[in-house]
Amino acid sequence: MGNCLKAASLDDLSLLHDSEPGDAQAAGPPPPYQEEEEEAGEALPHSLGSVEEQVRVAQRLGLIQHLPHGLYDDAGPSEKTGRECVICMLEFVSGDAVRYLPCLHTYHVECIDDWLMRSFTCPSCMEPVDAALLSSYGTG
Repeated sequence: MGNCLKAASLDDLSLLHDSEPGDAQAAGPPPPYQEEEEEAGEALPHSLGSVEEQVRVAQRLGLIQHLPHGLYDDAGPSEKTGRECVICMLEFVSGDAVRYLPCLHTYHVECIDDWLMRSFTCPSCMEPVDAALLSSYGTG
């Protein structure tokens, strides 16, 4: 299980950038595009990932950003949402940033965003998040 209180580390989000998290050059403009000749059989460094992997990550980020989020209000949460984030196992505190899945389960934003980058299903009920989200936009 994940922990939303973990320290910053290299993760799938860094695949969208050419620098490590916390790198001083990350705030500056990207370097100009230069096409390099690749020798036969030479593979890309693992940290860059394949183009398909980068596209998958970008698609997931786009879908995650469409999920509703807000601040936890401890004024009587329903039994469906519960009182703790089942990913980090910490109780919600009034004012915590939370994200709501289409199945109505609630998680800390950091916890569920990290989870959804690995698996696009609800960790509580295993409901596919992308199917419910896409059907709510009527893309069919």
